Amino acid sequence: MLLRPDAKLLFIGDSITDAGREPMGEPSPWGSPGLGRGYVSLIESWLLATRPQDRLRVFNRGTSGHTVLDLAARWQTDVLDLKPDFVSVFIGVNDVWRQFDTPLRTETHVLPERYEQTLDTLVAHTLPALPAGPGGLLLATPFFIEPHRADPMRARMDEYGAIVRRLATRHGVHFLDTQAAFDAVLAHVHPMALAWDRIHPQPAGHLILARAFLSSLGCL
Repeated sequence: MLLRPDAKLLFIGDSITDAGREPMGEPSPWGSPGLGRGYVSLIESWLLATRPQDRLRVFNRGTSGHTVLDLAARWQTDVLDLKPDFVSVFIGVNDVWRQFDTPLRTETHVLPERYEQTLDTLVAHTLPALPAGPGGLLLATPFFIEPHRADPMRARMDEYGAIVRRLATRHGVHFLDTQAAFDAVLAHVHPMALAWDRIHPQPAGHLILARAFLSSLGCL
């Protein structure tokens, strides 16, 4: 079991993590989506329902449109200053997507070398601040909800996923292959059943993510 009682869990990423969260990024007492309406909220709900005695506090620090460079710019205030016990880093979709949807705006592109260097620096800078060291950090791959690996954007996303795997191995941290989680379902359903744009999951897609994260956390 990775999560100890009274632990603070922080999830950081892009719009897939954001999922319409409120600025505070924590559960709201008024029924509004403080944690958003995505996988982070599902994870928090599962933990509250199954481990209420452990008082696990969840933070959502996803921001729509962000790349790994944006995460680096806000890392101190959105991660380190909160002194989390566990950090999940789920970034890379926009780093890849901008290369395809705005190919001429090259200043928005985060190419593989810069992606790897930046993420590597963030991990190295964060591990000393975590009580459990490498055991308190998880790196999740970006995904593209497209079963055909020859699709150019799917192939590019897999390239960035391989970088995440390599960094997880290098630093000895937890690794989650979200692409594999979706591929298992895509063997049976069309991508549009999970995400109309093959990026932003519908409820079933967020449930796929939540299950994958919870399994990685040893909570299923």
